[in-house]
Amino acid sequence: MLVNASSDADLRAEVTRAKRVVVKVGSSSLTTAAGGLDADRVDALVDVLARAAADEREIVLVSSGAIAAGLAPLGFPRRPRDLASQQAAASVGQGLLVARYTASFARYRRRVGQVLLTVDDLTRRPRYRNAYNTLEKLLAMGAVPIVNENDTVATHEIRFSDNDRLAALTAHLVHADLLVLLSDVDGLYDGDPSKPGTSRIPEVRGEADLDGVEIGSTGKAGVGTGGMVTKVEAARIAASGGVPVVLTSAAEAADALAGRPTGTLFPRTGRRSADRLVWLRHASAPHGALHLDAGAVEAVVERRMSLLPAGLTGVTGDFAEGDPVDLLDENGHAVARGLVNFDAREVPRLLGRSTHDLARELGPAYQREVVHRDDLVVLGSR
Repeated sequence: MLVNASSDADLRAEVTRAKRVVVKVGSSSLTTAAGGLDADRVDALVDVLARAAADEREIVLVSSGAIAAGLAPLGFPRRPRDLASQQAAASVGQGLLVARYTASFARYRRRVGQVLLTVDDLTRRPRYRNAYNTLEKLLAMGAVPIVNENDTVATHEIRFSDNDRLAALTAHLVHADLLVLLSDVDGLYDGDPSKPGTSRIPEVRGEADLDGVEIGSTGKAGVGTGGMVTKVEAARIAASGGVPVVLTSAAEAADALAGRPTGTLFPRTGRRSADRLVWLRHASAPHGALHLDAGAVEAVVERRMSLLPAGLTGVTGDFAEGDPVDLLDENGHAVARGLVNFDAREVPRLLGRSTHDLARELGPAYQREVVHRDDLVVLGSR
């Protein structure tokens, strides 16, 4: 793949100008073959990040490794499959992980702050504000936030599924100028990098640059849960929301932050959008669905209006007020997702009725939108 040299230089210069950077590192870059934390690897990463912070850059570190760090202390020979054991390992390992970072950053007189998140923290308005305010305060006080998924309490419904996605969403949360995804592979390759004849892809501007690329075979999972598939998806999420991404190995972290031609660069492909809508699209799992008539679909999708009770034809699932739900057209296709203002048990009495009639019969609390347009994202063109 040939890349225009001047264009690539301009894009890399944008990397060097980034003042607020989210860096994500995977378990395999921090642990030994047996699964415990590797102090030398942690120190090497901290050396790079501390130098960047000393250069008046704000660093947010999204770090995997809690479960991996907790395996040996609890006697697990390998990563367990059941959720309870994983949560137990995370509970032990998270303390070890943060303690290691605390000691390592202390060499540079830098404090760290632990921030554990679930999907609910990035989709529900009050919790989103709290997460944003906490991270902003830590950065303003010169601390380095260490972000991880709250594995000790997260269940299937509120998991990010991987820390690559968490990193992309965190980059939106803190309005980052750059996302750096660190792995044990030094970029995206057009095939299995362990095989001869494959080459690193220096830049991905769009889907056409991925034609013929066997993404599923270009990464390793080790003691973590990610791979190249999740990293490319995370890069898409960040770049589409206006945050450029560099994907490379932990060993190349310094070169990546310096804007040198290392790894794979994903330039921004879209503008910054309302942060919670990015999270609603990419991080939330619907708890149910609302069925819409043709008029409501047109109002929501084409005119970007709120969903009113009059446009409802049915409801499925068991959800509470504030939960994410999919909005389905007459053929059952999800056309939008939003945060609902009613419990599932309340919706049947709303079907097809005007807010005026509902308010008169049930009270003023029912004279409101089922899903407000500010809490709604269209999922795709029809």
